[in-house]
Parts: sequence; C-alpha cells; structure tokens
Amino acid sequence: MTTPQLIVAALPGDDGGTAPGWLLVESGMVRERGEGAVPDRLRGRLPEHRAELVLPGLVDIHVHGARGADFSHPGVDPEPAIAHHRSDGATTLIASLATGTPEDTALRIRELRPLVREGRLAGLHLEGPWLSPERRGAHSAALLRAPRPDEVERLIEAGDGAVRVVTLAPELPGALDAIRALVRHGVVAAIGHSDADAATAARAMDAGATLVTHLFNGMRPFHHRDPGVAGAALGDERAAVELIADGRHVDDAAIDVVLRAAADRLVLVSDAMAATGLGDGAYELAGSRVVVDDGVARLAGGGSLAGSTTTLGAAVSRLLGRGVPAATLAEAASARPARVAGLAASTLRAGDRADLVAFGADGSRRTMKDGRWLVS
Repeated sequence: MTTPQLIVAALPGDDGGTAPGWLLVESGMVRERGEGAVPDRLRGRLPEHRAELVLPGLVDIHVHGARGADFSHPGVDPEPAIAHHRSDGATTLIASLATGTPEDTALRIRELRPLVREGRLAGLHLEGPWLSPERRGAHSAALLRAPRPDEVERLIEAGDGAVRVVTLAPELPGALDAIRALVRHGVVAAIGHSDADAATAARAMDAGATLVTHLFNGMRPFHHRDPGVAGAALGDERAAVELIADGRHVDDAAIDVVLRAAADRLVLVSDAMAATGLGDGAYELAGSRVVVDDGVARLAGGGSLAGSTTTLGAAVSRLLGRGVPAATLAEAASARPARVAGLAASTLRAGDRADLVAFGADGSRRTMKDGRWLVS
C-alpha cells in the first residue's frame, strides 16, 4: 500500500492539447483526475509532486538492452537493462532479441519467458534471423537465413505466448508464408531489415504485416522511382511505422515528414543496445563488434549504425524540445505502441495503473511505476 499523493502538472487531453490538471494516486492506481487547480478538499492534505508536464508511462516495443546487458545473450541477467529503461520513462518494455544461432535464440526465449509472465517484460521481439543480408545493419551475415516453417513454429512455441513481434524481410523465400503463420499465432509481423521494393512490401501487408521496423533504417533509401519499404510504409495506412528519434538515426527534417504523413501511425522506439547508460567503448551486438563513439554506435571499422544509446524517455524529451505536441508524443510513445502490440497502457484516467513520466521545466524526468517513484 502506497501513501496517497497528488501530482500536479499539465496533462495531455483528448483534444490533442495539454491543460493544467492533477492526479490523485493511491495503491498503484490513478484514483482521480481533475482539470485546473487542486480542489480544496485535497489541497494541503497530501504530499504533492509538481512538474511541467506528465505523460503516461512510455511503451518501448523495440529495445535490445542497457547497462551492459543484452537481452539476446543467453545467461545474461536482464534486470539492469530493465531497470535503466524503466527509470527513464519506459514503464513497459518488449525485449528485442537480435539475430543469434537457432539454439541460442530458443534458449534465450525460454530464459526470458518467466519475466514476461511476471510482468517485468511485456513480451519479446525477434529481430532476425530472417533478414536481408543487403540491409542487415549490425546483424551477422553468417547467421541470417530465410524462414522455414518448422523454425518459425519452433521459436513461437518456445515463447509459449511471450513472443509478440517478429521482424523479417518479406522478399526472402518463404517470408510471406511466415507472416501468415505469425498472424495465425497472434504475433505482430513487422517488415524490416529489408531490400524489398514497394510492391513486395504491399504484399507483406496483404499477408498480414502491420508494422514497419525503424522506418528509413535497415531498408533501401526512398527514391521517387523506387520508393521501397519506406515509400510503401508512408503511403499505406495498414501499417504502423517505428521511428528512432534520437537525432542520429533519422534527420529531423525526415522526422517532420513522418509527422505530417503518418503521425496517426507513428510508433516511437529506442532501439537501445547494451551500451546505453554506459558511454563510449567497444561492445557486441547480434554477433558483430560495435564501437560507440560520442554516443553513436557503429559497426567496428565504421559503416552501419548499430542500434541506439538513447532511451525512449530521452527521445521524447528531445521531441518536446523541438515543439512536437505532448499529446502527439503520448500517442506515439505510449498508447499506440501498446495497441500495436496488444498491450494495456495507462492513459492517466481514473482506474488506470499509475504508470507515468513527469517532465521538469529543467529537462529532468522522473518515472512512476505502479504508483511508486523509481530511482534513476
């Protein structure tokens, strides 16, 4: 039982704007929500936390790790990564497993499955091994392969309901059948790390794909005569589109294009890897050596970006600083990713879990999970 408390801040509304308001939090839940000043019956009687803005707890459906912990590696304790992302705003996490050997991936799925049942993780995302060698990013070329029906079934069965999202390249042999199989199992099929043309991407959506993994990254560049997956994603309302808004993966001008063309389908993700929270140095991701320099992760020797080192909370703060409306960000970083992945998320209404992020005027962030403030 937590002590009742008041949170006073601007809150996102249904009209797309924000307005001054307050929340009464008790026993891990939002008990009341009001507009304007705190009513006399509550003022001065409860502890108060004041902030510039409060958003619902963020939902990161594409995150590989933090604090040296890679969700993909068998035997690695995932708790440091979970705690790091939670404390910086992402109260709900789907752990992304990068490409590994069939044995390692199946083992890791079984290791993490209990954390999904306990609610520490909201599910698992398999990013690989069914990816394009031409658009592999940091994924080891030696481990990539086309999807086989038996392998798809085996990995889904290993999760026993824990696998929620699978990213694959639709141009690979057997990929469209794999998408249909994933959808039959209730798994979100995502198009990513793909060299597909727009027509192939559309066929993937016909087969049931409903998400595009980190738009613009890991796919052929958009061209006016060859729009590829990016063009299909921006023009086809059947798919939500992930975006890494760390300021490194996608230029701000391109982010603005997405906000104008597909704001109602935007899903912000961190794609954060194990170096997040640690700083520059040498790391490993998906079987490849990675070097982080000035906060940017690239394959050793230069070349492809290799995940982000920015939390979703930091990315949202950055977009707030650019003037993106808070209500837009509440949708793109909380409500919509939850809907896409079939998860419940707080909307800061009475009866919701008290999962939220408080943003200070000084740029600070403080996270509440189940009514308790987390230590960063």
